[in-house]
Amino acid sequence: MILDQSLGEPSKEWSRFWESASAFWRGPSARQVWLLCACLVVIVVLQLYTQFLFNYWNRDFFDALEARDAHRLQTQAVRLIPLCLASIALAVTSVWGRMTVQRRWREWLSLHLISYWVENDRYARLAQVQVEQQIPEYRIAEDARIATDAPIDFALGLVSSLLTAIIFLQVLWSVGGSINFTVYGHGVWIPGYLVVGVVVYSSIATSAMLVVGSPLPGVIQLKNQSEAELITAAHLLRDIGEGITSREQEASVKRALGEGLQNALTRWRHLCWQLMRTTLVSQGNSLLAPVMGLVLCAPKFLAGAMTLGELTQAAAAFTLVQGSFNWLVDNYGRVADWDSSLERVGGLLLALDQLDHATPTEKAAEPAIPAATLTTLP
Repeated sequence: MILDQSLGEPSKEWSRFWESASAFWRGPSARQVWLLCACLVVIVVLQLYTQFLFNYWNRDFFDALEARDAHRLQTQAVRLIPLCLASIALAVTSVWGRMTVQRRWREWLSLHLISYWVENDRYARLAQVQVEQQIPEYRIAEDARIATDAPIDFALGLVSSLLTAIIFLQVLWSVGGSINFTVYGHGVWIPGYLVVGVVVYSSIATSAMLVVGSPLPGVIQLKNQSEAELITAAHLLRDIGEGITSREQEASVKRALGEGLQNALTRWRHLCWQLMRTTLVSQGNSLLAPVMGLVLCAPKFLAGAMTLGELTQAAAAFTLVQGSFNWLVDNYGRVADWDSSLERVGGLLLALDQLDHATPTEKAAEPAIPAATLTTLP
C-alpha cells in the first residue's frame, strides 16, 4: 500500500479505488459471492487437512523404508492413491471458485468504470481537459483486472498460510521436542527447538526481502507509467495518420514516440535489476529452507532420538511453516504490481470526479493536451 508520507494514511487514489470497488461486496449479488468465498475457505481447510495427512504419510513411508518392510510399503502406496485424488480434486475446484469470484468482481468494476467514463460525455471531456494522459482504456482493461484478481489470491493465500502455520507448528513441536547441548561448558535446553528455528529463520528471510525489495513498488510504478506514455505516443501518431490531429505536430509526436520507447526500455532495465535482487533472496530461501529443516533434525536423528520418517516429516513441516511465515517473501513482487494497478484505477476515478467539479468556464478555458505531452498519472 502506498501511504501519504506526511499523514501516514492511504493515498487518495487507494481510498478512491476502494470506495468504488468495495460496493461489489455490498451489492445485490453480494450474498452469492460471499457464499462462494466461504466455500473457498472450506476448500482451503480441506486442502490443509489433505496436506496434514500427506505429512504423516511421509513419516510412515520412510519409517517403512528404513525398516525394509515390503508389506508396510505396499500399504503406504495404496494409501497414497486417495490422498492424491483428493488433492487434485480440491485444487481443481479451488481454481474454479477463485477465478469465478475474480471474474465477477472484474466484470462489476469494469462495467462501473465504463459507465462512469461514458456518462455525461466524460470520455470526451477527459480527453479535452486533462493535463496528463490517463489512458482510460488501458486502466479499464489491464489495471482493473490486476486490481481485482490479486486481492482474492492474497486473501486465500493469507488464510492458507495462517492455518498452515498453526497446524504444522504443532507438528514441529511434537515431533522435534526439545534439544540439549553444551556451550562453553554450560548446558543449554531449548524446548520446541524446531519451532524456535523456523521462527528465527523466517524472520531473517522476511527482513532480507523487506530491505532488498523496498524500492520495488516505486520501480514498478515508473515502469507502468513509461509503458502508458509509449501507448499515448503511439495513439497520437495514429490520430495524425487518420487526420484527427494536424500533421504540423507529426515531427514532435515521432520524437516523443522514440523518447517514450527509450524511457520504457530504461525502466524495464531498472525493473530487471530490482527483480534480480529480490530473486536472490527468494531463490536462496527456496533452496535453503528444506535443507535447514534437515540440518536442525540431523543431531537428533544421528543420536537415535528420531526415526528417518520423523526426520522427513519434520523437515517437510519446517518447509511448510517457513513458507507460511515468508508469504511476503514469495509475493512481494506481485503485491507491488497490484498496488501500482490499484493506484492507477483510483487515479482514473479521481480524474473523472474532477470533471464534475470543474466550472463551465474552467472546462472551456482548459486547453487540449499538446501532442508532445506524454506524461501520465502515477
